[in-house]
Amino acid sequence: MDDKKKEYLASMDLKTLRQERKESIDRVRENLKDQNRIIKSIRDALDQGSRTIPDLAQALSMETDTVLIYVSTLKKYGIIGESSKDGDYFTYQLVK
Repeated sequence: MDDKKKEYLASMDLKTLRQERKESIDRVRENLKDQNRIIKSIRDALDQGSRTIPDLAQALSMETDTVLIYVSTLKKYGIIGESSKDGDYFTYQLVK
């Protein structure tokens, strides 16, 4: 960060920064709400039993690529895990 930008940020108070960035802050809050809602719906669906990505996508009325991204992330953090295969697809379940 250059010196002029540091001086500018130091001279502004927090309230002014929030007002200037309100649109960004609101957009991020909405994105977080959407992400949390999707994660909760995936967890709720898996709470009823193991499912494949296409099964989850159909149950949640979402695109399979979106579900795959969320499932991959939840798997990475140990919230869900792979189970047996159902045809060509792995099934996923909650890690307890």
